[in-house]
This record gives sequence, C-alpha cells and structure tokens, in this order.
Amino acid sequence: MKNIKLLALFVISALTLNSCIDDDSLTYIATPQGDFEFTNAFLSEYLLSSATSSNLGERFTWSDADFDLQTNVSYDLERSIIGDFSDGVVISTTSDNETAVTIGDLLSLAEEAGLDNDPETENPSTGNVSFRVRAYPGTETDIEMYTAVQTLTLTILEEGGGDNFPTFRNLFLVGDATAAGWSPENNNTPIVRNPENEDVYSFIGYFEGGGEGFKLLEGMAWQPQWGGENGILAVNDGSTDDPKAFAIAASGYYEFHMNITDMTYTLDTYDASAAATYNTIGIIGDATEGGWDADTDMTQSEFDPHLWYINNVSLGDGELKFRAEDAWDNNWGGSTAFSGYATQDGPNVPVTTRTYNIWFNDLDGSYILIAQE
Repeated sequence: MKNIKLLALFVISALTLNSCIDDDSLTYIATPQGDFEFTNAFLSEYLLSSATSSNLGERFTWSDADFDLQTNVSYDLERSIIGDFSDGVVISTTSDNETAVTIGDLLSLAEEAGLDNDPETENPSTGNVSFRVRAYPGTETDIEMYTAVQTLTLTILEEGGGDNFPTFRNLFLVGDATAAGWSPENNNTPIVRNPENEDVYSFIGYFEGGGEGFKLLEGMAWQPQWGGENGILAVNDGSTDDPKAFAIAASGYYEFHMNITDMTYTLDTYDASAAATYNTIGIIGDATEGGWDADTDMTQSEFDPHLWYINNVSLGDGELKFRAEDAWDNNWGGSTAFSGYATQDGPNVPVTTRTYNIWFNDLDGSYILIAQE
C-alpha cells in the first residue's frame, strides 16, 4: 500500500510539473484597444516670458492606453518643430497619465522653432510646436499607440511689454442695470474673456432690474456695441442699427455668457446668498510693489460687494495672487496671464511689465488685467 501511495504522489507531481511548464510557455500578445487621447483643454495661444519661466506652461494629461493585457504602460511625450514628427524628440517619459512643462520649457522649444522677441531680426515671435503621446507596454517598443497630434501656438513676449505686447478685445458693461449707468466713461465693469477661447466671455454679478437693461461696449465709444434678445447676439460696428439691450426684469445676481463666434448668449439668475463677503481683497506677489510681503489693496464696488478693482497699477515681470483680509486663509490664483479663473490656493498668475486696470470677482474667481497705453 505504501508503494502505491508513493507511485501516485510521483504521478501527480509529474503532471503538476508538466502543467507548470505548459503554463510558462504560453505567449500573451499585447494588442492596442480603443481610444487613446489627450484629456486636458488647450489654450488658443501660449504667451511666453522669461520672467515667468518657472511657471507652469501646460499640464498634458491623457487617457489610459489599453493593450488588452495586464502590464505596466510607459508614456513618452514627444515634440515636433516641423509638425510631422520626422524630427520628433521625447521630452518626457512617465508611467503616469500626465506630465507638466514649464513656460521655460516652451520658451526653449519656441527658440528651437526659430522664434524670438528681438524686433531687429526678421524672425517671427509667434509660431507652432506640435505634441503627441506615445504609449507602449512595459519595455516593448514595437507595440505602441499614439494620441492625435496637438499643435500649440507659442508667442514670445518682448521683455517689458514692447511692441509685440498682445492686444485683446475687452468688453465693458453699460446700462441702467449696471454700476456705470449709460455712461461709457464711468469706470465700466469689464466682463471676463475666456483664456482658452478669446471669443467666449462671461460675467457673474448684480444687475438692477426694471429699466432698459444693459449692453456691452468695446471701449469708451458707442461702437462697437453689443446687445441681443432671445439668446441671439447682435452688434453695431458702426454700420448698422443699435442692438436691443439685454433685459433685466428683477434686481438680483445673474450669470451671463456670450460667444461671438456663434453669436449666442445666455442670461440666467444666480444664487449668491451663501457667498462670503470680504472686508478687503488685494493683490500680492513679486510683480507688485509690496512683493510677497504686503498686499496692494483693491477697491470694493459699492454696487456689487463681490467685485473688486484697482486702476492704473504698475506691475513688473513676475507673478501675483489675490487674497482676502491680508491673510492666506482665502487666496486665489490662476495659471493664465491677462484673464482667467482663479481657484483657492491656485497657481500664481503670470504678469508682464505694464500698467494695468485689474478686476477680480470673488464669486467665481474670475480676473482680468487690462493693459493701459
């Protein structure tokens, strides 16, 4: 009986060993599956200054690459000056789904593309650099997936805000529903330009009801003049009749959005009842007179306590943030220059030397810096 048991154990061990050998000889082939794409939003233009070279330029993020196999995946962020990647260079390798490049990194790429900010040369200050992400399983370089190519427009700013300092369309509120009334020269409140799409604007704030309403002007003149009704925008650029004012039936807070590409707008009531009201909000940072040690106070609107402004303030190359009550408990920052949407404890706002009018809205963190000639 003992011999039979030993024989049985030997047979089972042999079968098990054979099974292990068979399992080890199995081959799994990685096969790309589904979509693989960038997931971050890109700006229409990236404004680059050596003074803000340490700031975030762009954080590239992407979806998971699926190779139908349980394995580590590597990702290469590649750049191409030509655009077809025959000159492609890997600038970052990671196993994560994101990688960041600084403004300094983008400046280096812009210079590789032949861009500069010297007005005495014939080189352009604006040009394109293309990016894509390559994914591959483990160390296997023959099996790969690519995102679609994303081309970024890079502009090198002349130091100190010279002749190629960017210009934007700025839109200002006017009308008996607004703080300025129907005067186009009464410190009219600007609405905020979306940094990712310069044809999209928004504003959250208080409007007086019962009157004609409000319109938008592109400066201190009556044309171009923007208005509309029933969600359809209209504009008088000086060659047609004035549009109707945006109607405000009842006094209160409203959220307004407009798109001058498709000529549409929305205007809806907004609940600001739970929003904090601050005693002071100021700007602080190495771009400001007080550096990172002292706030430069903004003025609170008497019409809307959530709106703050400071006019004709001189700023240097550097960064700034907005903060309340001269303390860091409530501070806001954003990564885009000139306009954007700041968040609590967000990144520092990049600044180029100039004199500005600055507006900040503590309801949604929107800000706009309007350069003065």
